[in-house]
Amino acid sequence: MYSKELIKGTLQTVVLKLLDNEGRMYGYQMNKRVGELSNGKYQLTEGALYPLLAKLEKEEMVVAERETVNGRPRKYYRITEKGRSAATSRREEFQNFLITMQRILDLNPDRT
Repeated sequence: MYSKELIKGTLQTVVLKLLDNEGRMYGYQMNKRVGELSNGKYQLTEGALYPLLAKLEKEEMVVAERETVNGRPRKYYRITEKGRSAATSRREEFQNFLITMQRILDLNPDRT
């Protein structure tokens, strides 16, 4: 599992891109899917995920939709166009950041 500091710095990018790729999801689904995609190395905690979703909703990057499923209330999140644009921008920024970090830390995957 990765450190809290690394996860905190990438959480918004991960959540926005996940919603962009997967469509409408609720918090537990997001956590489960990220765990699957990362082979358990990247874990979303409720203490980080739900405040972020509230922030993204306030910033109009996601829209929340409430439904009752099997008699229980469930809150689904869907990305907006503003969120989609932010996801693309943050993904590009992160990709450039990774390239820079590879240079700084001398992490050349092509070198033997």
